[in-house]
Amino acid sequence: MSFIERIQQAVPEGLGVCVGLDPIVERMPPCFKTASEPLYSFNAAIIEATFEAAVAYKPNLAFYERYGASGWEQLAKTVKAVPEGKIVILDCKRGDIGSTSATYAEAMFHQLGADAVTVSPYLGSDSLSPFLEETEKGAFVLALTSNPGGAEVQELKADGMPVYLHIIDLCRRLNKNRNVGLVVGATRPEHWPRVLEAAGDLPLLIPGVGAQGGDPVALRRLLQGYPAPAFVNSSRAIIFASRGDDFADAARIAAFKLKEELVG
Repeated sequence: MSFIERIQQAVPEGLGVCVGLDPIVERMPPCFKTASEPLYSFNAAIIEATFEAAVAYKPNLAFYERYGASGWEQLAKTVKAVPEGKIVILDCKRGDIGSTSATYAEAMFHQLGADAVTVSPYLGSDSLSPFLEETEKGAFVLALTSNPGGAEVQELKADGMPVYLHIIDLCRRLNKNRNVGLVVGATRPEHWPRVLEAAGDLPLLIPGVGAQGGDPVALRRLLQGYPAPAFVNSSRAIIFASRGDDFADAARIAAFKLKEELVG
């Protein structure tokens, strides 16, 4: 099954909850702090609590790489714990010269088993192409990110239009296998009309909801009628909805609340 078919099947309403798996041991309930594999154990509990509301899971590699080999092993186990039919997006923001990107793609797709990755477009098309060669795998390209500093580069004008629109144009040209998506932050609503007009039918990964302040109800209105799937990511607001023994129930409630705000 192609990447676009897989994500369309995973997100039947067109707009779905993506749970960011960014585990921080210091913020976990006490029972995990002495566990032999705290990242995996915590993630497995979160996945079990939220899978009925979520269409995708997005582990950010930084939260695993800080623990070295053990973190990598726990990440691999986390990916395997995601139920069939859900999309796994590895938030790794890779992007380098072609041969290096090909190695990154091998690691993310075949060693870890991701369905999609996040990638940086800064090195241009030859750095992105290795992530797009397999029709059943995909890449979400950083276009308009949720962090305030992103504007320092992404909103600069080049040939009369902001850099983020040039990135979107590049992504549309690379979308021969229909497996290119865009990362567009929920915290930048003033740019969304231009983004959606330029994006056409590219899938979206939308960070910035929850702890960063993005408004899911406003997103639902903006994306009404958009022809491609959109994954709305929330990390801390779901996985750390409670630090007590009720953490799993709190995560489930938070995930379903976001789903209700997105799809009604």
